[in-house]
Amino acid sequence: QVRLVESGGGLVQAGGSLRLSCAASGRIFSINAMGWHRPAPGKQRELVASITSSGNTNYADSVKGRFTIVRDNAKNTTYLQMSSLKPEDTAVYYCFSFTRIVGSESVYQNWGQGTQVTVSS
Repeated sequence: QVRLVESGGGLVQAGGSLRLSCAASGRIFSINAMGWHRPAPGKQRELVASITSSGNTNYADSVKGRFTIVRDNAKNTTYLQMSSLKPEDTAVYYCFSFTRIVGSESVYQNWGQGTQVTVSS
């Protein structure tokens, strides 16, 4: 009932920048938090960045100072600005949201299909 559509991935040289977008649509009553995960060695996934509806942000140590997450609540969209990219940032980035849908008191976690980011050295 909630769909997340990501865009903005691609191939970039080390030191370059990319901006990812994730737009949520469907029977949305409210979105508590949105963010991005990526696979990590030895882990199922790593939280890259997240942002709450009030604008509080959280970042992985590996991306602090290089990535910035922002959110447009009116558009149910979050953006991840990635700068000073490194080859180790290469991954499929998955958007997620914690969403309350219309007619329900429950909050569900939703996932996008993923967008590939490749950083060449």
